Amino acid sequence: MDNNLRLGNDLKEAYNMTDNKFPLVSIITVNFNGADYTCQMIASLKKISYPAIEIIVVDNASTASPLVIKELYPDVQLLISEVNVGFAGGNNIGISASKGAYILLLNNDTEVDPHFLEPLVAQLASSESIGGVSPKVYYFDTNIIQFAGATPIHPITGRGGFIGEKEVDLGQYNTPTLCNHTHGAAMLVPRKVLEKVGLMSEFFFLYYEELDFCEKIKRAGYTFWYIPQAMVYHKESMAVGKKSALKVYYITRNRIIFMKRNVSRLNYLLFWVYFIGLAAPKNIVLFCIQQEWHLLKAYLKGIAWHFSAQQIPPDPML
Repeated sequence: MDNNLRLGNDLKEAYNMTDNKFPLVSIITVNFNGADYTCQMIASLKKISYPAIEIIVVDNASTASPLVIKELYPDVQLLISEVNVGFAGGNNIGISASKGAYILLLNNDTEVDPHFLEPLVAQLASSESIGGVSPKVYYFDTNIIQFAGATPIHPITGRGGFIGEKEVDLGQYNTPTLCNHTHGAAMLVPRKVLEKVGLMSEFFFLYYEELDFCEKIKRAGYTFWYIPQAMVYHKESMAVGKKSALKVYYITRNRIIFMKRNVSRLNYLLFWVYFIGLAAPKNIVLFCIQQEWHLLKAYLKGIAWHFSAQQIPPDPML
């Protein structure tokens, strides 16, 4: 019997989670023209040892038919949105249709370890103060870490980082720890937390929405944990592309939105001084040197959005 399986059995005893008393976990993923990856993710979920799950796939107005998902996995709940409502909107549709005591938001470009879910549920069950947990996340098909916890978002630069990112896993991050926020590719939250703080802000559409969501949860008094006994493998940026204009535009636009919603007025002013004085010129020069004109256009468009008539909605909890 391997160590992960022993851990799963230990958790059953520790939390009295018999096979018919496991809390239901609703696993929600958003699909956009990625049915093959979604099916690969579902195939890995079909092998997990945790017995009480429902799988909800929200299709975000894909141009390629997602019906193959339902054909291969008829027990999966496939919800089709007629318009693309973004990552946050897609997850919100899934959450609204879910029944679980716990909600797992899982990217469709991931695959999971068979015993990943028990440690996450056990950690949430251990304390009412925990608002969310994430597993150890690896780059797909490697022993290289993508996420072993997260550092705080800097109040002036708007940048943060993943602990352990791009390090070979030698066991150096095998202790559960508090962290600043969860990983957007795999985060488990209790339904009671969502009932208190609300859903993700759909205003972001793509990127930074999970960070904004985590800030809202923290302001409600909850903490986040990184749980290394749970493991997920992330293919990353399959739907959008690693160097796409769409990604550059939304990351640029939403970084600024995130700062306006989540830092003090003074820090927001200092952020703009830093951004206009250093970050933007540096990025513009890099795009020009690399002759990535489409990315430069997207970058400038993301900045220009904030000088238009658009309004950023305030966080209702601030």
